[in-house]
Amino acid sequence: MKRRTKIVMLGSALLLTAGAASAATASNAPRQQEAASDAPRRHEATSDAPRQREAAALTGTAKLYRSAGDDITFSFDAHLAAKDKADPMKATGTFRFSHYLNGSGARAEVEVDCLITGGKVAVVSGVITESDLPGAEGKRVGVTVHDLGRHDRLGYSWASTGRPGEGDEPPRCVSSAPFEKVKKGTGDFTVVPWQPEL
Repeated sequence: MKRRTKIVMLGSALLLTAGAASAATASNAPRQQEAASDAPRRHEATSDAPRQREAAALTGTAKLYRSAGDDITFSFDAHLAAKDKADPMKATGTFRFSHYLNGSGARAEVEVDCLITGGKVAVVSGVITESDLPGAEGKRVGVTVHDLGRHDRLGYSWASTGRPGEGDEPPRCVSSAPFEKVKKGTGDFTVVPWQPEL
């Protein structure tokens, strides 16, 4: 008798649980249908067209190698937006460089006015906006980077035109060959190649 009572009670409990679950499911059904109908709209809002990669870029920081121990640093954050792919002179960003030896030297910050990249090589130019080098502010300079992993190389326009503020200014996106070596362990330049429609 006890066993039969337990079975009946267990059966009743299962029925009550099933009834509560089906009632909850029924009351949730409209909400679930509403959520399902909203799902495509939410998906459309969050998944726009695939994002285009920028047309070109030069980023990263490195120190140059000098046997005398000069502390020479170059940093780049230069970009050409996808929408400006046909005009490298619409590049934006900044780059900085500094050169110190035995406590003396100078630094400069440059606003980018042109960026052209090809494969792993980038040429960027800009106008110096801030510097403690006399006569340098307002002058254009150009830099070339060859992105070779741990063996990046670099060149700069003043190798042939004279130091910024004293020599000639190069045109936009003009620099020298990347003749300088990056100091071991410091090169992390990254070049995004430009792919113009030719």
